[in-house]
Amino acid sequence: MIIRSKAPLRIGLAGGGTDVSPYSDIYGGAILNATIDLYAYASLEPLDNGKIEFCIDGTSNCLFMDSAAQLPVTEGFELFIGVYNRLVKQFDLGPLSFRLTSYIEAPQGSGLGTSSTIVVSLIGAFVEWLKLPLGKYDIAHLAFEIERQDLAMSGGKQDQYSATFGGINFMEFLSNDRVIVNPLNLKEEIVNELEFNLLLYFTATQRLSATIINEQVKNVKENNEKSIEAMHNLKEQALQMKDCLLRGDLQEIGKILHFGWENKKRMAHSISNDLIDKTYETAMQNGATGGKISGAGGGGFMFFFCPGVTKMKVARSIENLGGRVQSFKLTTGGLTTWTIH
Repeated sequence: MIIRSKAPLRIGLAGGGTDVSPYSDIYGGAILNATIDLYAYASLEPLDNGKIEFCIDGTSNCLFMDSAAQLPVTEGFELFIGVYNRLVKQFDLGPLSFRLTSYIEAPQGSGLGTSSTIVVSLIGAFVEWLKLPLGKYDIAHLAFEIERQDLAMSGGKQDQYSATFGGINFMEFLSNDRVIVNPLNLKEEIVNELEFNLLLYFTATQRLSATIINEQVKNVKENNEKSIEAMHNLKEQALQMKDCLLRGDLQEIGKILHFGWENKKRMAHSISNDLIDKTYETAMQNGATGGKISGAGGGGFMFFFCPGVTKMKVARSIENLGGRVQSFKLTTGGLTTWTIH
């Protein structure tokens, strides 16, 4: 028997950063994001030899351990062990024996929610194997707690929920870790047109999001008015984006994205840099009407709204800067699990 799972990566269209505590606890956050057809996969094979094997597919990077109820957190395998330790403890499972392999279709640190999506896919594999009584909200919240509390990793809440639920969602982040996921019931032609006009671009750089997020958290705690005002504006941007999509007024999307980009750069100094600024300016000069860095910032993926038939011109102009355009489709499905007998 082999258990598989997959969960989609996401692009954050608006409101990015307002899902991070303490801002979301004090003021309430709002984000609009969409999942894409790049996935994190997990494959779990039960064993009966009293061993545990963790492997990152495509590399020789594997960890072999004796089965135990709690495992020591090991560098490079923090997410695997964090999921295992939490599930065994929460559900009183006792020592388990298995081989668990993960694979992801984008570089980690690329701004598409990779780490959280891996966690969701790993949880999904255990839920499928052990028939754990967890619904979508349960899985997403558990993934958040494993990353942010158990492993003390910096970050927000949106990625775990987007990976679990899938689709285009307007998400509200409230005090006491409450999250409300509102799926947008958009007409097919609206989704197709949005997809047609969006260009996803990998800058060929990666970054540590924790540094940027920690600066953002510090600014809120110290009541930095410039940073907090920017986050208020980003929350408003999420509302604007939701209304725009529901009305089908896609020509406004570029302007809304640009409004968000100008405010996002005010949240923390390291969100942008010379390469990102040059890429953004080049895209705008060649037909894009707005865009943003995906995720916390500092590197990774960017995306742009390219109305009409400007996408190819924009693509050629920014590929000259050393990155590459990434083809993608918007998806409706979230976490998916299955068993092979």
